[in-house]
Amino acid sequence: MLKFTRLWPLVALLLLQACSSLPPETYAPRLGQMGKDVMWLPTRDELVTQMLQAARVTPDDEVVDLGAGDGKIPIAAAVQFGARAWGIEYNKDLAALAQRNAQRAGVVDRVRIVHGDIFKEDFSKATVVTLYLLEELNAQLRPTILAMRPGTRVLSNTFSMGDWEPDQVIRAGTNTGYFWTVPAVVQGRWAVQGLGMAKTAVLSLAQKHQRLGGSLSLDGQVQTLLGARVDGADLHFSFVNAEGLLKSVKAQVNGTVLQGEVTGPYGMVDTQPEVVTISGRRLVN
Repeated sequence: MLKFTRLWPLVALLLLQACSSLPPETYAPRLGQMGKDVMWLPTRDELVTQMLQAARVTPDDEVVDLGAGDGKIPIAAAVQFGARAWGIEYNKDLAALAQRNAQRAGVVDRVRIVHGDIFKEDFSKATVVTLYLLEELNAQLRPTILAMRPGTRVLSNTFSMGDWEPDQVIRAGTNTGYFWTVPAVVQGRWAVQGLGMAKTAVLSLAQKHQRLGGSLSLDGQVQTLLGARVDGADLHFSFVNAEGLLKSVKAQVNGTVLQGEVTGPYGMVDTQPEVVTISGRRLVN
């Protein structure tokens, strides 16, 4: 009995060591397992990298992954690009696994995984949104995403956003991703100063996401805009002035006001064109 008493501390230590060598978890997700609305299939590593590169992710970004799975995308955003990232995952076990994966990757200070519902969590402050859902779920999320801050970057594996054209199609082997930039809402009529001899020109815009059409009433003439588009909060278009010269406009839209500059023509001219500052305000129809 005395021998056993003396050996017991050693036995206990061996048992503790054996326990500590056991795997820290037993949960392992299965490819194709069903979740709330979609099955779990991880995005391939090369597509993850190429999508985040297309969005030009930096340490200044906050990346949110809608349907985070095992946390691959938020972790890659932190490890490869230094971003702050978080994910929303409906499956409690997957969410816990993703958080453990972030800890293993050494980025738990920059990555967090929320056990929650993508239709209930507030991700409006994110600068980059990633998704691997289904076409119909993208369609349900599209109004929420389009209401985010202009310039927010959006990435989707495989599935598109309906008639919202992607800015870029990303190919990685047999896999496809899509990239969009949330556009500012510029549709309507704008009073703009600085475009011509008249004090005020009237800019009329029709909009379908980032694609624009419209006209410009300037110095008593109405003309169709050339090359009109909106890239985040940046409005671009060209027009022909009273001297028949092509002029290019780039203006930043902030709600009901815009500010920018008009330049051109460039190329084989004796002097560089003067840059003229313009400003404008949205007219109430």
